[in-house]
Formats: sequence, structure tokens, C-alpha cells
Amino acid sequence: MSRAKVLPQYIAGLSAAFGAFCMGASMGWSSPVETKLTTDRDYNFDISGDQFGWISSLLTLGATLVCIPVGFVIDWVGRKPTMLGLIPPYMVGWILMIFANNVIMLYFGRFILGVCGGAFCVCASMYSTEISTLETRGLLGSFFQLNTVSGILYGYIVGGYCPLLTINILCAILPIIFAVVHFFMPESPVYLAMKGRQDDATKSLKWLRGQDFDVTPELNKILQDTTKSDDEPQQNIFKLLLRPITLKGISIAVILQALQQWTGINAIMFYSTSIFEDVGAGLSGRICTILIGATQVIMTLVAALIVDKAGRRILLLISSFFMAVTTTLMGVYFQMKENDPASVTSIGWLPITSILVFIVFFSIGFGPVPWLIMAEVFTEDVKSVAGSIAGTSNWLSAFLVTLLFPILKNAIGSAPTFWIFAGIAVVAFVYCLLCVPETKGKSIHEIQLMLSGGKKSEEPIEAAPQTIS
Repeated sequence: MSRAKVLPQYIAGLSAAFGAFCMGASMGWSSPVETKLTTDRDYNFDISGDQFGWISSLLTLGATLVCIPVGFVIDWVGRKPTMLGLIPPYMVGWILMIFANNVIMLYFGRFILGVCGGAFCVCASMYSTEISTLETRGLLGSFFQLNTVSGILYGYIVGGYCPLLTINILCAILPIIFAVVHFFMPESPVYLAMKGRQDDATKSLKWLRGQDFDVTPELNKILQDTTKSDDEPQQNIFKLLLRPITLKGISIAVILQALQQWTGINAIMFYSTSIFEDVGAGLSGRICTILIGATQVIMTLVAALIVDKAGRRILLLISSFFMAVTTTLMGVYFQMKENDPASVTSIGWLPITSILVFIVFFSIGFGPVPWLIMAEVFTEDVKSVAGSIAGTSNWLSAFLVTLLFPILKNAIGSAPTFWIFAGIAVVAFVYCLLCVPETKGKSIHEIQLMLSGGKKSEEPIEAAPQTIS
């Protein structure tokens, strides 16, 4: 029997994850255009600093509000139709940004972009894991974060070197590119099996694994995981979410998503440009921002290549350890600068090194891995909604950190703020060490068994098998 092909899986996975690229470009848009909007008045109307703060943060607020509703939608209409259906509102958002003649249009435009991008976060992560084999699941699951940071870098580059109208147009064409490419991709075979469309699920698997590959065993396994027997009662989704194993999976996914934001990535990115300009050998803020974005892309790519070899848990542990060290050193630097500004002139390498090391180790662990684990720890009957809850945790945390960071910094100072982030990173290390299971190379049944502590659950982990010949 021939082996399953991996190239079609990579093509379909990258196609879906390009939605994350679109979202990343929207996120990267904010930093380089701040001066264009608030000082240069490129929109030909006044935008205050506070108003620009809302323009930036409304993106994450939109993403926060959409994650749970889209979890129901993707089980209703499917993964692929949902993603394609996001393109018209995405274009509405960018049209508002292109033709804005007042700040309200910018508010609505950014909010709509956040809604569409947040929906992509749920859809793309789930689609990528559902089309993959066990051997490719880690790499395909990492495509989401890789495309996000690549989109951010794209936003930094076009934002740093193009006029505002060109920036908006170059970002607005991205959803169109996604629609053209993803239109030709197959629907998730897991979704098709859930809907009883076995012939379509077979065609999807054949597309993904190769026409000469025998997909019958895999299809039987999918049917076993997704199809209920005739005498098994239909359960309400809220009851399913309250199963002990599901609650444990939700707690792991939600906490990891929250820790991703509360360990300080946005604070580091906020400070990086000004620090590089102060002590970075005369590098401009534009160049520094692009260098930081490029570092994220390179290290996220490294993580994607090693996550199926090294494992998820070890990358989280390494990541949180070095994030704790670097944010501690950042706090030390700012404390020394506050006490005696002259004392830091000889250690200009410290904040630069700390920033780069933080970004490197965030990118190989807490950047991509929480999204991957989110798509691995749930059974098919709750994955959409449970994953949406975890995604909401991420975007809500991002919104709160963005909102609270300047308030906290002004209230207690930069050094204590970074030490708080260091403390959260220590908590993240301990939590990953004690509570996060290793899901590398494990089936959903094996993962559920680990979550139950190796004991047979009172609730059936898998539905009664249904096979085809």
C-alpha cells in the first residue's frame, strides 16, 4: 500500500492558515501608521493619541466577541464555507479603512477586521488539525502562528515604506488572495463525517492523502470518533461541555491561551522600538520593528519544524523559563535607569539582548504551542465550541493587557511591571510542568485517557464505532 502524501496536507493547511496572515497584517498595520495618522494627518482629519489607542485595540475586542459564536457556525455550515464567508465582511472592513473620512469609520473598520480575523483563528486552527495525519499534525498546527507573525512582518514592512493608501490596499488584497486559493481546497473530512457525508469525506481524504492511498482505516476511525450509535441519545452541547474530561481540556487550553498574553509579549513589543532607538547603534524605529518581526517569523518556523520531534510540553517549559529570565532582566534595567540613568550607559546590550532572547523563546513555545494544543485536547463533539472558548481567552487577554499595560506602568513604574510579567512566566513554567500533558504523536483517544488520569471515564470518550468496508 502506498504511503500518505504530505504535500497536499501542507498546501491545504497553509491555505487555511493564510487567513491568519490576513489577521497578522491587520495587527502589524497599527505600529507603523501611528505617526501617519496622529501627526501627519494622512486621513485629512485629526486623530488624537487616545483615539488611535482605540483604533488599535478595537481589533482585539472584535476578535474576542466573535470566537464563541463562530464555534457554533463552523459546526453548522462547515469549516471551509465559514472561512470563505468571512471574505465579504473582511472587504467591508478594509473599504472603511481606505475611504474613512472620520474616526468612527476607522473604529468600525478595525472592529470588523478583528471579528473576521478572530473567526479565522478558530477556523484555521481546527481545519489544520482535522486534515492532518498524526505525523504532520504538529507542523500543520503551527502554520497558524507562523502565518500570524508573517502577516505582522508584512504589515511592518509595507507600513514602514509605503504611503497610507498603498498600505491599506496591499492589506485589503490579502483576503481576496485567500478566497481564490482556498476555494479549491477540500472541506475537513472530520466535518463531513460528522454530517454523515461519508462519500464526500472519502473524496476529501483521497485529495489529502493521495488517490492511491487506502483511506478506509482512517475514515473508520473518524466515523468512530464522530458518529453516535442509533441507541445513543443526542446530548446538549452544554452538557457535553460539562463532562469532567472536557472541563479539564478547557481549563488547560484557556489557561495556556491566557498565559500566552499575560507573560508580556505585547509589553515587550511596545517597548522594543524605543529601546533599540536609545541604545541600538542608531537603528531607526522602522528597521528595529522589522528586525523584531523577522526574528519572530524565523523562530516560529523553527518551532514548526521541531514541534513534532521535541514535543509540545518541553517547548512550553523552555519558553516560559527564558521569558521569566528576560523579563526579570528588563525590570532590572529599568530600575537601574530610574535610580541612576548614567549607570545604564555601559549596559546598552542588556535590554537589546533581553528583547531578542524573549522573542526567540516566546516564538518557539508560547507563541505557536497553545494554538496547537487547543486543537488537540477536545473530542470532535465539543471541539468547535470548546476551542472557541479558548480562543476568546486569548483575545480577551490581549485586549486587557493592551488596555492595562500603560496604566500599570504609570502607576507602579516600568520595573515592577516587568517583574509582574516575570512572575507570571514562573507560574506558566510551574503550570506546564505539573498540569499540561504531552500530546505529541497521540490520538484523541490517548489524549482523553491522559486527561482522565489514565482511568476510564464515566462518559464515553468515543462514540460507538461505525465502519465501512
